[in-house]
Parts: sequence; C-alpha cells; structure tokens
Amino acid sequence: MDDTRAVFQAVLEAQQRGEAAALATVIRTQGSVPRHPGSKMLVRADGSFVGTVGGGAMEGRVIALALRVIRSGTAETGSYALNDIGAGDPGVCGGSIEVFVEPLTVAPQLVVIGMGHVGKALAELAKWADFRVVVCDDRAEMCTPEAVPGMDQYVVCKPSDVAAHMRIDAHTYVAAVTRGLPVDIGLIPALLQTDAAYIGLIGSRRRWALTVKALEAEYGLRPSQLSRVIAPIGLELQAETPKEIAVSILAQIIMHRRGGSGQPMQWMGAPEEADAPETPR
Repeated sequence: MDDTRAVFQAVLEAQQRGEAAALATVIRTQGSVPRHPGSKMLVRADGSFVGTVGGGAMEGRVIALALRVIRSGTAETGSYALNDIGAGDPGVCGGSIEVFVEPLTVAPQLVVIGMGHVGKALAELAKWADFRVVVCDDRAEMCTPEAVPGMDQYVVCKPSDVAAHMRIDAHTYVAAVTRGLPVDIGLIPALLQTDAAYIGLIGSRRRWALTVKALEAEYGLRPSQLSRVIAPIGLELQAETPKEIAVSILAQIIMHRRGGSGQPMQWMGAPEEADAPETPR
C-alpha cells in the first residue's frame, strides 16, 4: 500500500474509533526538498504517525505541531527552511517547505452505562444524533448487537471497570443510567479519574444525596470533586416514558457540548418588539 492510501486508511480508522488525530499536508515547496506538495502524514494523539512529509528533524517539528493542533483543535501552517543546521534549520537539502496541519473532526462519544429501558432508548437516540455510542452493562445478554443494534462498541464488564476497557477522554460524555446505589458507589470514583466532558447519573435527588454520603465516607471524595457529576441527570421536562427521559438526557448533553443555556427560544417580549428594526450601533 502506498503512502497516500495508507494515510487515508488510517484517517478512516481514526474516525471510526473516534480517536483524536491531525492530518499534515505539504502545501508548498521551493528548491530541493524531500517531499512534493500533496504528501500527507497522519499524526495520532500518542505521537505515532502514518505516512511522511520528509523525515528527519523537520518531520519531528511537524509532529510536534500536529500534537499542538490536536490539543487546540485549530489548524496551523508550519514553514521550514532546509539550508543551515547551524542557524537552527531542521535540514540542509537547500530548499523550503510549508506544511498545513488540520485537526480531524472527532465525533462526540457517548458512553451509556446500564442497558435497561432508558439506557437502550438513550443509546438509540444518540446514534441517530450522530454520536459515537458505546454501551456498557455487566449483564452480557443486554449488551449485544442483538439487544441494542447498531452501536459502535459493546463493553461487558462491571460498571466500575468501564474506564479500564475503553477510552474516556475530553470528547466523551458519560450517562450512567444504572440500577441502584450499590452500582453507583463503585462507578462514580472510577469516572472521576477520567477526563470525561460530562458525567451524568440517573435517579432521584434522594438517591444522589445518599450516594454522596457513601462516597464521602468510603472514598473520602470532596464536594468539589463530586460537583462534576450531574445528578439527577437530564433537563426537567416532566418526562415519564423511557424515550421521553432519553430526550431530556440527550438534550442536556447537547447543551453542555454546545454551550447552550437550556432557556426557551421563544421570544419573551411583546410581539411588536420582535419585528422592530435593530438600533444601529
């Protein structure tokens, strides 16, 4: 497989796994350089890469730039002169090269822990909303493609072990729709050790209050740590059915992801105010 095909294959695999990565492309060259415009290299968040934009010290600088791009989510262009090592150039080929490095869009990942009625409804709704969905349960028969078709990953394990079986990073949202306080006490400390963007727990306010007391007593967790947990999970819609509850949960997750307020979009002023021209500034 040639370099270009290998890079595109790696891009596809990264997208399917929801892995953060950056794509580096040579966009301009002058003089003698090791690679021509269009040459590509995929760089993963762990520093591993597929393809090449020239090798040597120059490529090392491109990899460092790609890692910065992955962290920031903002594309950058690197310019490199290859003339004089003594002057700090990363080579002596005699030319110059520009490399455009762009972050690959990572689909948000939703981890649904607990495949009861609400968990299944939430997983199906999130998949429809283009999340990468991972489902987890310690009951193997409830966490299969037959039980919940079309998910991206199925993890059968104790809920408290989920972080050891999969990647939970800053692009990951966790919805713990578990079946009781004993499960939550082991699960919450494990989730708090991850970089999850959102940790939500289903249940009543009383259930969460009891969970907090147990976590403080057994694990020494502080209120500042437990404040990361959204409990009870979801927006207040007076939802009753599993599908309605799933809507309230996913709406809250989208709100957190997009920075929304959760306020109604209805115009709250008088109708004639909505049609009034804006005052020039």
